[in-house]
Amino acid sequence: MKPNVIDEIVKNDLCIGCGTCAGLCPQKILKIQDNEYGEYVSSETKACDSGCGLCLEVCPFSNNENETQMGAKIYGSTEGMKYLPETGYYLDSYAGYSNEFRQSSASGGMATWLLTNLLKEGIVDYVICPSPQKNPEKLFSFEILSDENSVKAASGSVYYPVEMSEVIQKIMEVPGRYAITGLPCFIKALRLAAQKNRKLRERIVFTIGLVCGQMKSKNYTRYIAALAGNNSLNKIQSVYYRGKSPEKPASNFYFQSTDVHGSQHKIFWNEGVSEAWVNRWFTPNACNYCDDVFAELADVTFMDAWLPEYSKDSRGTNLMLVRLPKILAYIQKGVEKKEIKVSEISVEKVIQSQAGVLDVKREQLSYRLNLARQKKRKTLEKRVKTRSDIGILKKREVRLKIRMQEESKELFLEYYQNYTLDIKTFRDRMHPYIKQTRQLRLLGRFAFLICTIKKISKVEGKKDE
Repeated sequence: MKPNVIDEIVKNDLCIGCGTCAGLCPQKILKIQDNEYGEYVSSETKACDSGCGLCLEVCPFSNNENETQMGAKIYGSTEGMKYLPETGYYLDSYAGYSNEFRQSSASGGMATWLLTNLLKEGIVDYVICPSPQKNPEKLFSFEILSDENSVKAASGSVYYPVEMSEVIQKIMEVPGRYAITGLPCFIKALRLAAQKNRKLRERIVFTIGLVCGQMKSKNYTRYIAALAGNNSLNKIQSVYYRGKSPEKPASNFYFQSTDVHGSQHKIFWNEGVSEAWVNRWFTPNACNYCDDVFAELADVTFMDAWLPEYSKDSRGTNLMLVRLPKILAYIQKGVEKKEIKVSEISVEKVIQSQAGVLDVKREQLSYRLNLARQKKRKTLEKRVKTRSDIGILKKREVRLKIRMQEESKELFLEYYQNYTLDIKTFRDRMHPYIKQTRQLRLLGRFAFLICTIKKISKVEGKKDE
């Protein structure tokens, strides 16, 4: 019998809960459900006796082909295609926004513009993306949408677990042309599944990727809602993760939750949201072993324009990496019709905009792999080499964030009772870690200052010779 996803992935805490295995399981014995930490994971309804191994072959966190190998097969022969290790394959890179959807979207509204236009012009029959559900236990899920208004209603970033098992089954049951949005690991899973299933290969005609630094559990949303002042977490009907305020830069967006009574609770990024996000609280373990920043297997990838020339604009701007000539043609048509404003931007600028994520998923990943192997944990074959020489401060940062990642999950369980979180005690228990991160930042700045002084002294010394 071939190894399966439960033994190789789930039992080693490497499941991201994408649902691809459950969607394709020939015996239909796999399902996706919450674990105690509010993360989706695959589980068996009964013991597998077929041993087909298909579930592991379509898992994005199994040791199958990597994104570079798969990208070469999908895009490598396209005329004008370029390649960089950071971005994978790409044709062109752009910065821009949609005139219609900019204000209602997390960034520039370009993904919403593209998806609604694909429907409007009859290029696709269905769009699949995360949509709000108004259910405190399941605030978002992947939905198959066939009209523009539904796509508009689903616009905005979603930092909440969703899974694809049901929509994958529906794609195989219902003929049509589908466009689907997803994070890097989800897009990879779909590409692996398409290699094994002809219907998926023929019916998924566009993949739209989003840059991802990490996923979050359901408990992340509960924590941020409690931090914003919502004390009845079972009454939350909807959340919005990326609200914009005209008086604040795009980087200082707000989270807002609305309960059954219509009461709203709001908190800005700089008021505590960033603390949980940057320090990897409530992040699934699988995210520690991802090296794909730019959704390298998507036909087009959208991201925030985290660059000085764009980030101060509260309205938001998208950066885009395009890999499919048809997408390029749609963008050019949108510019001509004045529906979008787009300009070319160097790929170096695109890479610069995601420098922090690249550091986490490449250099820091190399050290996380080293730590995992020291602890004799199952690790994955990644495109970065295992290293222990990434610098004393960075090594300390990686170890500290792993500890916070683990502690945040356990402490939430300890202080979450009857749909209420004891937010003060939780934060008091996490405070020593936050204090250490601040000390690390100060040490980092001091070390940078010393290096700069040394460089200046060296240059001045040469001038005096």
